[in-house]
Amino acid sequence: MGAIQAQDYAGAKWSVGLRLPQSLDRDVEQAIAEAKILRTWAMRGTLHFVAPEDIRWLLELLAPRIIAGNARRYHELELDERTFGRSNAVIVQALASQRLARPALVAALEQAGIATAGQRTPYLLQRAALSRLICQGVMRGNNPTYFLLDEFVPRAKALCRDEALAELTLRYFTSRGPATIKDFIWWSGLASADASAGLAAVKEQLARESIDGQTYWLPRALPEIRPSLARLHLLPGFDEYLLSYQDRSTVMDVPRLRGLTPANGMLPPTIVWDGRVVGTWKRTFKKKGTVAINAKPYAKLGAGERQALVATSRQYGEFLGMSAELDETQI
Repeated sequence: MGAIQAQDYAGAKWSVGLRLPQSLDRDVEQAIAEAKILRTWAMRGTLHFVAPEDIRWLLELLAPRIIAGNARRYHELELDERTFGRSNAVIVQALASQRLARPALVAALEQAGIATAGQRTPYLLQRAALSRLICQGVMRGNNPTYFLLDEFVPRAKALCRDEALAELTLRYFTSRGPATIKDFIWWSGLASADASAGLAAVKEQLARESIDGQTYWLPRALPEIRPSLARLHLLPGFDEYLLSYQDRSTVMDVPRLRGLTPANGMLPPTIVWDGRVVGTWKRTFKKKGTVAINAKPYAKLGAGERQALVATSRQYGEFLGMSAELDETQI
């Protein structure tokens, strides 16, 4: 897939779990702890999970545009290249041969005379990550941990810029197609010219369909849809199923979509039935070992949908290693 949005750490682990049947939250957490999954600012300057072998070429391709797009905010926060140079050096020194949580890095920056108030901290840490110096590991409480990329992540084969464009484009359309070039531009954050160049390099490896005047690209071979596959899914709020596309009207009605996407951009978890968003849900941790699931479908569910929701709620509880309690009063 190239990357999975990981703005919501717990939700992103569930996004991984949904795509790896029989996996558990603790399995994903262990993979993150062992740096088999890395968390960094990638597409659109937003936190994503990426594979270790991909992180360097992805950042080399995407970081310059993210940094350029941050120029105005850097100026507002009084962050110039000299300050970034100093902060990067402090962060590298602090992380030498160890992993630290965010408060420890903030303390190191402050001790070096680099102000971290307000939004300066996330931009300082993001810039170190975009410079391919650090990345994030597991959470400690509410704080991410950080470590040096070169100390904990072996170097993989480097890609030149054209190769990176082609690789990212192919990953996108083979894992998310049918999709349009506009969808790819939105997801990747690439300039239109770069996205078009990437597509030109790999289009012979893709199939093309024209629907209502739009050109969609997709893999040449699609997996069979087996009757045994689940028809209902409880997706986390920032799942790629929705966020991979600029136009999401194919999976939900436009009026519902507008209501689902608030001004702050915090997408709620969604209930998906046969590919369509049919409601929202939320979880609440109750007594030890129990997760309560509150589902809010847009319309009353049929018997098959209710049965699937009960089963999927149980699956989510099993992923967490907990018992799941579904509130059935609203379904």
